[in-house]
Amino acid sequence: MGGSALLTVVLAGAILWISAIHAGDEDDGKLLCTCENIKGTCMNGTCRGDICFYSWWQDKEERGCFSEYVFKEQCLTKIPHLFIHCCRENHCNALTTPPPNINGDSTTMPPEFPRPELWITVSLLLFIVTAAACGLALFLRFQRGRCRLKNAEDHDVTMLKVPNGDDPTYGDIFDEFCTSGSGTGLPYLVQRTMARQISLVECVGKGRYGEVWRGTWMGESVAVKIFSSRDEQSWFRETEIYNTVQLRHDNILGFIASDMTSKNSSTQLWLVTHFHELGSLYDFLQYSSLEPESCLKMCLSVACGLVHLHTEIVSSQEKPAIAHRDLKSRNILVKRNGQCCIADLGLAVIHSQSHDYLDVGNNPRVGTKRYMAPEVLDETIRMDVFESYKQTDIWALGLVFWEITRRTNVNGIVEEYRPPFFDLVPSDPSFEEMKKVVCVDQQRPSLHNRLHSHPILSAIVKIMKECWYQSPPARLTALRVRKTLSKLDQESDFSSEKLKQDV
Repeated sequence: MGGSALLTVVLAGAILWISAIHAGDEDDGKLLCTCENIKGTCMNGTCRGDICFYSWWQDKEERGCFSEYVFKEQCLTKIPHLFIHCCRENHCNALTTPPPNINGDSTTMPPEFPRPELWITVSLLLFIVTAAACGLALFLRFQRGRCRLKNAEDHDVTMLKVPNGDDPTYGDIFDEFCTSGSGTGLPYLVQRTMARQISLVECVGKGRYGEVWRGTWMGESVAVKIFSSRDEQSWFRETEIYNTVQLRHDNILGFIASDMTSKNSSTQLWLVTHFHELGSLYDFLQYSSLEPESCLKMCLSVACGLVHLHTEIVSSQEKPAIAHRDLKSRNILVKRNGQCCIADLGLAVIHSQSHDYLDVGNNPRVGTKRYMAPEVLDETIRMDVFESYKQTDIWALGLVFWEITRRTNVNGIVEEYRPPFFDLVPSDPSFEEMKKVVCVDQQRPSLHNRLHSHPILSAIVKIMKECWYQSPPARLTALRVRKTLSKLDQESDFSSEKLKQDV
């Protein structure tokens, strides 16, 4: 290629580059932010969002952008050893540096990078032409070096360190951040750092949503739910809820982190939670039978979790009311202490009476047909009334109680595990088949006679029947279920203690 031809190519490239810069500045009204150290987000050192941010946490820096909905939880968070600066101008995070001291931690001032200017002068064009040959050679050499560096980074794992230099435990990190007022999970910066350090060990479950793996982080087990691409909305919904709502409760699955990561040239959507080796309630009931007291403890824990979801809390750490919409034994996990915790908020509906809003999400996936309430099956549910969604949860709660009591031993009799309506519909019932059984024939799960011979189980049977009323307003509330079971639990403890004393 001759010198004139090379000059022509360089000039054309420069003009296209200038046009791209100006065109990019006007893209969709979003801010153009400097982006560094965020894999999968940065494009040529920039990203677009509602808010630009700079964060520093234990010698790790990131620059990037946030959506508006996480402004409060991410930009206003106050956490030891974490510095976050948010701003709302193009490239306003380019020159941000941490203060010289953060809670006793000295910070390393990063080198200052000049802020890119939006105007291009004739002198810049002349400089590009003059340095074209040298620039092309240096660019190719730089690209090769960057590829080698990227490959090295992909194989390197940098563990988080606590201020005194010791390796923090998973509990140390989780407890520090989850008591800081930063929502249920960790700040995004820490979530991304942590997710990259998890090693997947074994697949412990599969479903239409994707897979659940047991992973290890800092020597402790965590659960990693990997969503399939067709269930992206569920991942986004759970991430949104867990990062913006205070959900810490003994009977709600503990959320740790959420990340979008790249594995084997494909994008994976991860949700990292506490790991419970006993698995789901559905799995547990396949191979375990219960005594009446254990049955009561399990039912009470599920009711406690549902009450926490359904209740709106108005305070400095406010929480909206949440309806689950897909409550079933597969979405409930069993803990070592015999209690349960509710999982899978991918279909949840959020309501705040104090702020007057109802957020039903944007997930086209429906709930599980076997657990659908009559008003959902015959399509008479009031979609604009939040109480309607809570009432469908109560219907499903009664079915979960039925599954648990079926596996409870009374007088040496215990039934095999079966799903609700197993004797009335096939293994994968259609919408119309469930509608005929529940709405037209108004059938309910059968109850074994042995359940009526034990005071605990007969009381739970009564609760089940009041959860299954055809009319939604007639059903019990989650709070009423919890109070009834709590009283029953206290009476059971008193009777057991009295029996010990008599012996």
